Amino acid sequence: MDLQLNDRVELKKQHPCGCKTFVITRVGMDIKWRCEGCGREVMLARSKAEKSIKHVLTVHEAE
Repeated sequence: MDLQLNDRVELKKQHPCGCKTFVITRVGMDIKWRCEGCGREVMLARSKAEKSIKHVLTVHEAE
């Protein structure tokens, strides 16, 4: 899966705050994303993060 910085993604399961959308803030071997509901940041291994993504909502092209 091709994930870029500042992509908005929707997850299969919701965050405890009730929001399902996150913004990717770091890409590498680990993926760091920020919840759009409460602002909490979560860092996961890329393989685990890719499994939990339902689909990418907004794709930001590299400039």
